[in-house]
Amino acid sequence: MLYNLIFFLILFVIAWIIFSLINRAKINTNKKYQMAEVKYLISRFTIDKKKIDYKKLIRLINIANAFIISFVCTIISVLPLKFLWQMLIGFVLLFVLMFLCYELLGIYAVKKGWKKNGKRLSKNREKVAK
Repeated sequence: MLYNLIFFLILFVIAWIIFSLINRAKINTNKKYQMAEVKYLISRFTIDKKKIDYKKLIRLINIANAFIISFVCTIISVLPLKFLWQMLIGFVLLFVLMFLCYELLGIYAVKKGWKKNGKRLSKNREKVAK
């Protein structure tokens, strides 16, 4: 059990360092570079691009991605199954954790106040308003 926890922590730190090095240029540039994860969060949660703190969001995405990879690798290494079953379980677990972590990041972004403030009127209300 302790071996698995140490394995998880080592993988987490290595993955976090790698993601931080890869995305360092995206944090330090003045150009608002959008990663696929950021685009997903913007479209899924209707986040305002002007309100986003990109440095903080990219750092949170790095932590989430490192957690996803290290958790899936740890779970796969613990399972005493054949290689094919480990890969299938890991594939499913990867997508479940990606969905869960990005949903939590989106909820965090909305609670931080990065959501768009515009009100959308339905078609019926637009006719009544005129």
